[in-house]
Amino acid sequence: MFYFWRHAPDGGAMTAALASCRRLFLVAAMFSALINLLYLTPTIYMMQVYDRAIPAGGHATLALLTVAAIAGLAALSLLDWVRSRLLVRASARLDHALAAPVMDAVLRRGRKGVERANALRDFDTFRQSLAGPALLAALDAPWTPVFLIVGFLVHWTLGLMGVISAVILVGLALLNQRATRAPLEAANRAAAAAYTDLDHSARSVDAVRALGMRRGLVARQVAHRRQMLSLQNSASFATGRYLGLIKAVRLMLQSLALGLGAWLAIDRQISPGAVFAASFLLARMLAPVEQVVAAWNSIALNRSAYLRLCELLAGAAANTPTALPSPAGVLAVEAVALAGDWGERPILQTLSFNARPGEIVGLIGPSGAGKSSLARVVAGAVRPDRGTVRIDGAAYDDWDADRLARNVGYLPQDYVLFAGTVKDNITRFRSWAGEDAAMLDRMAIEAATAAGAHAMILRLAKGYDTPLGAGGSGLSAGQAQRIALARALFGAPRLVVLDEPNAHLDADGEAALCRTLVALRSQGCTVILAAHRGAVLALADKLLVMDEGRAVRFGPAAPSAQETRAPPPRTEPTPTPTPTPMSFAAPHTVRATA
Repeated sequence: MFYFWRHAPDGGAMTAALASCRRLFLVAAMFSALINLLYLTPTIYMMQVYDRAIPAGGHATLALLTVAAIAGLAALSLLDWVRSRLLVRASARLDHALAAPVMDAVLRRGRKGVERANALRDFDTFRQSLAGPALLAALDAPWTPVFLIVGFLVHWTLGLMGVISAVILVGLALLNQRATRAPLEAANRAAAAAYTDLDHSARSVDAVRALGMRRGLVARQVAHRRQMLSLQNSASFATGRYLGLIKAVRLMLQSLALGLGAWLAIDRQISPGAVFAASFLLARMLAPVEQVVAAWNSIALNRSAYLRLCELLAGAAANTPTALPSPAGVLAVEAVALAGDWGERPILQTLSFNARPGEIVGLIGPSGAGKSSLARVVAGAVRPDRGTVRIDGAAYDDWDADRLARNVGYLPQDYVLFAGTVKDNITRFRSWAGEDAAMLDRMAIEAATAAGAHAMILRLAKGYDTPLGAGGSGLSAGQAQRIALARALFGAPRLVVLDEPNAHLDADGEAALCRTLVALRSQGCTVILAAHRGAVLALADKLLVMDEGRAVRFGPAAPSAQETRAPPPRTEPTPTPTPTPMSFAAPHTVRATA
């Protein structure tokens, strides 16, 4: 625990969480002191039996000594039980203090990195270690000098032998750490990558089955696990080798202590009872070292998990920015650039444009031009590597993320619905944050009506209370996209970002979407619309033509731009709906109730 306190980021969530458990750890340390003192009970009992009761033939003395020894060992058992409960409570308190910050940090800082994807697994690993054998050994280790002092009190040679034995075992423990550190770290990284890959495959099981990828993915996962197990086995073999050596050395030293005690007893330098005490004292001195070596794999795993948690939490809790007023929706994208993964070419390259309230800006270009990436940046889902996005003149970084999100509606290309009810998804799960249920019900219906999805939702099995599986399972693609559109419009945001909003819509759904866009424009919303098909793009006031992450042209929509908007028209003619204004709750009214 001293290592954890010393390496926790000052003032961070980890420091605060460990501080909340400090009293429990201190009480557990006090109990450890009493427990280790009571471990002397068998030593004292044997010395008194052999030195007093047997020579004097005192049955009463033997009975009293036995009762005292039983009482001492019972107290030891009780204190050990209470200490374990204290550590379990500390683990639970740590979960209460850190579970929410860890999950918030994962969601706040994005999807990059295997470590973040396994953050909760790392947290549970670290939390469970607080009640494990490694920490118990660490609490017992500081009391080894007490047994050394008792050994010196019995005879100086016994104390000296204890010091030499401790040095030998500590040296072996350091050699074990040196031999296993690198393979353990590699094994932990391989395990994290394997678990992440398996989770992703499990989430996409329908596509895996339909595309006949099961055998290939299973074979790849088995190969990853074999690599992981190979690294883990290398570390385990090294640990087992040193653990076996340490056990053998400990037993040998314990036998030597017994022999040394007998030698001293023959020379009348110690009493016969001290012979057995010498062996027990040495065994008790060396027990924590052996326990630490036995738990070394767990200690290394806990240390790696702890360091990753500190890295994740560092800087996640920033100062709360000044609460800016609700924006009107004046958008400015200034020289935004976004780097690609794995050293690929940039996704966005110094791209700039602007939009005003009541304008619909269409993003067009070939596949891979960067439209979806720009939509994510404008929606605040991704932070650009360079450049700035501003709303009403304030950079996104100057806003509290949750407050900004209440003024931004975002429909991603994959529309991402979550396990929960239809109403939970539309209201962005704000009922779980304790917000007023009646207000959320009203706002959910207003958003669904604005998206043209209210009638469709009412036809579901339980209406707005229809439960959905992960990914929106239970709905068709078109239904899921319309519910995701209602979620984007929830709370009447001033900036609405739509990425391929008509990708899964039929003619009726696309007509409803066009009416929604007209209504948003009439309400003074700023709309950023990425699309390939021309029906919704016909409503755009401005067009941003993109290619390879660059802005090829930005300006008012012109009839000549129709040729660049999308792939060739569909073979089956689709009637272009006549946009008609749609009435729904005014933005300022909904925000006032929110």
